[in-house]
Amino acid sequence: MDSIKKKNFTIITIAAVIVAILGIAVIYFVRKANQKDAEMAEIVEQMNFEKQQVEKEYSNLNQEFSGYTSNIKNDSLVKLLDNKKTKVQQLLDELRVTKSTNARRIAQLKQELATVRMVMIQYVNQIDSLNSANKMLRNENVEVHKKYQAATETVQQLSKDKESLNQVVNRASIMEVTNFSMTPLNSKGKKTGWFTQTANLQFSYTVSKNVTAQPGDKTIYLRITRPDGEVLTKSPNNVFTFENKEIAYSATKNFEFTGDAKNDVIFWKIGEILPKGMYRAEFFIDGNRVGSFSFKFEK
Repeated sequence: MDSIKKKNFTIITIAAVIVAILGIAVIYFVRKANQKDAEMAEIVEQMNFEKQQVEKEYSNLNQEFSGYTSNIKNDSLVKLLDNKKTKVQQLLDELRVTKSTNARRIAQLKQELATVRMVMIQYVNQIDSLNSANKMLRNENVEVHKKYQAATETVQQLSKDKESLNQVVNRASIMEVTNFSMTPLNSKGKKTGWFTQTANLQFSYTVSKNVTAQPGDKTIYLRITRPDGEVLTKSPNNVFTFENKEIAYSATKNFEFTGDAKNDVIFWKIGEILPKGMYRAEFFIDGNRVGSFSFKFEK
């Protein structure tokens, strides 16, 4: 009996020891599993964080491409940047649907991001070079424009000066007639004081000296206006040009002008009854009015 009890005790003891060992093993493996889960969760969290960082870098790169393409004018470079921008957007879309645990693909996408960024740096350097060149050209254009404007202003001023000088020369070249007088003559060419005996009107004058006027053969036109405003003329065809209009003249005479002063006379033969009153005599040479005076006819 004692041997049976002793045997049972031994069995119970051995079983207790086995249970204890199994308990310890279970606790060990549970703790180990929990530790593995914690480590795995930490790894997943780290991978999620890395994926978010890569996504952020892709988004930033995409925005940088947009900023550059809106500020450059070179069509070829804009096209290249647009192509890279499209590639970045495709990679970003792929990254967003890629699981965080796909470490290999995320690493590949990260490497492609680095490659695209390097290409973008090259493009940016080209853009900077183009901007520098454009700035230099703009500065040169501004300088050229200033010089052109200055030259234009100089030419305009010279043109004005030339025009003013031409006006002065033109005014100086206009001939002048002075020392006017009118003498009534009878039919014998003698001076008369009688209104009824007057057959001709003799107009005396002096063509003044003028070294600027063009010498040569000239024509002087005499235009006599009656008190009522009518012009004395022998024919309606007796006209000459003055200020772009054809106007009537009373008498004309040709003479040679040498530049020196010249005294001369011109006659008007009376062929009608002249009314008494104040008359006006005007002289024209080379299309210019060169002198005038008024006289009375009343005796």
